Amino acid sequence: MVAVSVAFAARAQQPAPTKAPVVLKPGHMRAQRNPAANRPDVPPRFPGGATALSAFFQQQIQYPEAARVNKVAGNVLTSFTIEADGRVTNPRITTGLSPECDAEALRVLGLLPPWQPATRKGQPVPIQVQLPVPFGNSTNLQVGKSKTKVKFE
Repeated sequence: MVAVSVAFAARAQQPAPTKAPVVLKPGHMRAQRNPAANRPDVPPRFPGGATALSAFFQQQIQYPEAARVNKVAGNVLTSFTIEADGRVTNPRITTGLSPECDAEALRVLGLLPPWQPATRKGQPVPIQVQLPVPFGNSTNLQVGKSKTKVKFE
């Protein structure tokens, strides 16, 4: 009986596993009938929807001269947190394209206006989002039918 209580005490002292943050990827956020405890009911939304987000990138991105000379085109995959108050924080590069394009993507992420935050049971919650930033050919960006869905090819 002593061995059982020692084993139980050893398990009780182990730290509880931490939950990994929820990462929303373009085209993969859907409303769920029974969402998990750490999943939002409503995804975050850029003011004006996906069309406005596309227009924002087209207006703000300044294609770096070094990337233009080397004919670099594609997407910089970025990751950032949309806080409960809608602010964009912790921008970082997940998959880079070139040092110049990566720096420009981070600069543009710093200019993003506050979003409408994600909600869980009616309460705003912080959420981590992955978003590709297009460089080069502007036809890479296509806006899907849903107002909150952006597709990148």
